Amino acid sequence: MTDGKRRPEAVGHTTDVAVLGAGPAGLVLGNILVDRGIDCVVLERAEPARVRTRARAGFLAPGTVRTLERHGLADGLHRRGQPHGVCEFRTGDGRFRLDYGGLGQRERHTVYPQQDLVSDLLTRFLERGGQVRFGTEAVAVHDADSGRPEVAAREADGRPLRWRARYVAGCDGRHGAARRSLPAGTVRHHRDHGVTWLGLLAEAPPSLDAVGYAVHERGFAGHMARTSDITRYYLQCERGTRAESWSEERIWDELELRMRAREYGPLRRGRVVQRSVVDLESDVLEPLRHGALFLVGDAAGLISPSAAKGANLAVLGAAALADALTDDLVRGDPSGLDAYSARCLTHIWRAQEFSHWMIGLLHGPSGADGESLFHNSLRRSRLTSLRTSRSQQDWFAEHYVGI
Repeated sequence: MTDGKRRPEAVGHTTDVAVLGAGPAGLVLGNILVDRGIDCVVLERAEPARVRTRARAGFLAPGTVRTLERHGLADGLHRRGQPHGVCEFRTGDGRFRLDYGGLGQRERHTVYPQQDLVSDLLTRFLERGGQVRFGTEAVAVHDADSGRPEVAAREADGRPLRWRARYVAGCDGRHGAARRSLPAGTVRHHRDHGVTWLGLLAEAPPSLDAVGYAVHERGFAGHMARTSDITRYYLQCERGTRAESWSEERIWDELELRMRAREYGPLRRGRVVQRSVVDLESDVLEPLRHGALFLVGDAAGLISPSAAKGANLAVLGAAALADALTDDLVRGDPSGLDAYSARCLTHIWRAQEFSHWMIGLLHGPSGADGESLFHNSLRRSRLTSLRTSRSQQDWFAEHYVGI
């Protein structure tokens, strides 16, 4: 009893697979399951308009594109996505370009804004008869070690819901119900890299025909095209910076300084329409399976944006889990579910290793002490090797596009 009123009883539902979160992981998983005739529901706390417009990453790896193609989910990116295979490094020693699409495995990214991909996935899921409960927040996962776990959820008006399922897929990020419901003993590997970025989305055409990485004594700056009139920029800033504390004029002046626009040409300015502060962290949980609860995407492992791996790992993990669930629910073969955690962690740690290498390449301490001088000299040597060594370039290209 609360304030003299009886709490409403939770409405109960059942499904084979309860999917928490309607991001890339949840919607890829849901699409594959529905296409194979497996009953599932996606629980998403946001409303449809928000789901379709959340601007995140935009670089899809070749393996991700192949996965989407295999499951009939690549029509939009083939129509509107742009192939991309060049990056440019700007340093105090000059600039150099890497045509990584012609190095290593000779594969390129496809630039396709994540909100467009998610919108495509959501449209296809609904066309296939998939069920999404928008405005419904998963609160906790109970009885994951039983044969019939339960998801406690609530609708936007506060009404409680219960979903009984055979399996639960936690695709709801690092702060979602899946992570909050993990049992004691779950191992968390966490590293704060001590680097903070100001992430910016500008209504401005790209200023480079390449991904731009600027290494500067004032801090890192990055340029990543999204569309013909939208560009993503990053600026390294002090920890604790508030996104609103930088004026647009200061942002553009600092970008031009660090990207050495005086030497290599001015940036094409425009209105900054989105800004956020990102503390670069790595965060991986082990294992990724806890009875009937499986972790996918950011719920499984958070990776810094320095290597554009997050959405790609989410799609890879979702497809792997979909295959394993199909084997179990349709064919009675649980071996894929048993192997899911180890299989995905192999890819996650490989991506984490490259992300860690990129962070060290792009950022250095600002002090004048011996340790700072040593680190920055090593970083300069790594950049020289990347500029001059074909074997180093091949290694970079393979890991840059691979997952």
